[in-house]
Amino acid sequence: MIGVVGIIVIFVMVFGGYLAAGGKMSIIVKSLPYELTMIGGAAVGAFVLSNDLAAIKSTIRDLGKVFKGTRWKAPDYRDLLCLLFELIRLARENAVALEEHIEAPGNSPIFQKYPRILQDHEAIELICDTLRSASMNYDDPHQVEEVLEKRMEASLHHALHSSHALQTMADGLPALGIVAAVLGVIKTMGSIDQPPEILGKLIGGALVGTFLGVFLAYGIVGPFAARLKAVVEEDAQFYQLIREVLVANLHNHATNICIEVGRQNTPHNVRPSYGELEDALRKVKQEAA
Repeated sequence: MIGVVGIIVIFVMVFGGYLAAGGKMSIIVKSLPYELTMIGGAAVGAFVLSNDLAAIKSTIRDLGKVFKGTRWKAPDYRDLLCLLFELIRLARENAVALEEHIEAPGNSPIFQKYPRILQDHEAIELICDTLRSASMNYDDPHQVEEVLEKRMEASLHHALHSSHALQTMADGLPALGIVAAVLGVIKTMGSIDQPPEILGKLIGGALVGTFLGVFLAYGIVGPFAARLKAVVEEDAQFYQLIREVLVANLHNHATNICIEVGRQNTPHNVRPSYGELEDALRKVKQEAA
């Protein structure tokens, strides 16, 4: 919703200010379809040329994040801490019993309590692979932390591709606007024998190309790329939390301490309070009893 508000503010302020200053929309409206075809078409063509099909589909799909915001909300972080608590406690009480949960998480009654997390393959694989490694005596905390860090860096780099692709498009739009403007000037030079009022409209139409390229770059596409990057990076904190808790577990801290480490490393705006998490963990213990 806030993204829609931002777009409305941009259009109202730019074109409202233009009209308030005495500008006429007729020249812009008349030239807009042609200029938009040249600039937008060239930008889309360059985008398609510089990305493969998978990246194109991913970028189109990720555009929804600009308006939807982050995937993981405060209840999801609380649920993640509860899930990790159950798994770590089970691993310490009965490592053999843990295997059936991490080998087939889809059939696990523990994972099934948290359907939103279960639907995320990256989170599930991260949890299961790390716990499986610990059961195979690959439990050096520093080595595991380094492996997890590299894995998450690779995942983040991949997730940020859509943002980088949009930013590349935004960087090229002003230049494409100049191309459209130059073509408008060439068209104007072909009518140099016309009276000033005709030439003025032709030159004004040509300058719409420059305006449109800059406007789209810094008013629409650039902000889309920045917002998408912010959403992806904030969602990545969810996986960082998994790493913090599981590495703390490998250091053989008490289960409650591992979960508290995760809670304190949760972003402030989605961090459950100590009391709220204690109540949730108490409920988990009661259900397991």
